[in-house]
Amino acid sequence: MASPVIRLDTADNVVVARIEIKAGTGISTEGFNALADVPQGHKLATRSIRQGEPVLKYNTVIGYAAEDLVPGDYLHSHNIRFDNVEKDYAFSRDYKSTEFLPIEQRANFMGYCRENGRAGTRNMVGIFITVNCSATVARKVSAYFDEERLADYPNVDGVVAFVHEQGCGMEMSGEPMDLLRRTLSGYIRHPNIGGALVLSLGCERNNLLRFFQQEGLSEGKTLRTITMQEVGGTQAAVKLGIQAVKDLLVEVNQHQRTPCSAEHLLVGLQCGGSDGFSGLSANPGLGKAMDILVRHGGGAILSETPEIYGVEHTLTSRARTPEVGQKLVDRMNWWLEYSKGRDTQINGQVSPGNNTGGLANILEKSLGGAKKGGSTGLMEVYKYAEQVKQKGFVFMDTPGYDPVSATGQIAGGANLICFTTGRGSCFGSYPAPTIKLASNTPMYERMVGDMDINCGPVIDGEKTLEQIGQEIFDLILKTASGEKTKSEALGVGEEEFCPWQIGVLG
Repeated sequence: MASPVIRLDTADNVVVARIEIKAGTGISTEGFNALADVPQGHKLATRSIRQGEPVLKYNTVIGYAAEDLVPGDYLHSHNIRFDNVEKDYAFSRDYKSTEFLPIEQRANFMGYCRENGRAGTRNMVGIFITVNCSATVARKVSAYFDEERLADYPNVDGVVAFVHEQGCGMEMSGEPMDLLRRTLSGYIRHPNIGGALVLSLGCERNNLLRFFQQEGLSEGKTLRTITMQEVGGTQAAVKLGIQAVKDLLVEVNQHQRTPCSAEHLLVGLQCGGSDGFSGLSANPGLGKAMDILVRHGGGAILSETPEIYGVEHTLTSRARTPEVGQKLVDRMNWWLEYSKGRDTQINGQVSPGNNTGGLANILEKSLGGAKKGGSTGLMEVYKYAEQVKQKGFVFMDTPGYDPVSATGQIAGGANLICFTTGRGSCFGSYPAPTIKLASNTPMYERMVGDMDINCGPVIDGEKTLEQIGQEIFDLILKTASGEKTKSEALGVGEEEFCPWQIGVLG
């Protein structure tokens, strides 16, 4: 009979409840009885821990005992004190170069090979806006192209409006405007976007001409623009927009799926609604899949900077160079300054859902979250929505809020998103499809309509992390080749385009 607890490291002074444990239950593998009811995914002390002593999980400090503890005590945020942990960044100490598979042994997927050398996993027409004032027109144009009207374009995966709330009443120059423009241009140029229409009002601060000049964009067969104030307003813009998209569809439909090397896959890594199992099954399982992908020449983007707080040293030690490692430290220092006086995760608090799922504080969550990146070297660190040009495992600075974070990754070139969850996420994204990975079997079975892979068999003792990692990698190839994810089938992803609102409104 499987033990009711999971031990992660011989040096740990806690174990994780594999199932719900009632007070008085004997834990024979550890030699104590549970002294309280312990929910699934939460922690029990395995030995006496004096007040102020470190609490160890993964042989890593996740906080300090707020009181004297004895074996069998239930440990959570009520008796684990969050505090800063001294870190040795150990820049590049553990870096190892990746052993790539020979080109002839690398996996292929059926994708859209673009003229610029990139490859798409989807072939879509995107409708973009420079300012929120154009949002309604964009929505009306995209709504016109329903399933029936797209039937004549079998090689097109959809027409999607990417609307946002910015573009005016904001700083005209500097980081906020640069970030918005960088995000929009990253989507317009995305390998999953075969053609794009950009709608503007005309008088907005995010001026269309300046935007195109700054980002090096120009109109052509696959990039069209309409300015509402110049064409006669809303109704006229809708009519012209529909015609423009019809023209784009003819061009985009000419592209067909052909074999593409897995080296063209760039996966954005996300986690949301995490629980005490996320760091034991879904996250490390995804990490195994990313190690496989990197060996095939592909890339992975770890993000959500506030959600690696406290464990950033585990990444800097894997950095390709000390300079790359320092970039990550610089971004973390920016967040520490940015979040002063604010009730954010940097203060140690996790969301109510994370807490209910067994995570006591941000250190514990960060330890699990970082495992999504696998074990290969950290090759580069990027700012939000910057184009990812470096192959292998990289980091992009983003907030922890999933739609905003994923938007930055997609703008940077991610043509797939892998999203782990323990509590259950209903997230989706366009134009890069989202694969959702459940950390535990009960949630997977409850939310099977939203989950693509169950990583719970790792917790149940039925599969290894290596087996789950291979399953994830295989599904990545199938998804990249056109197989729809659960979120795609449900039509989730249009509302999840959320550029980071970092500036001051005025």
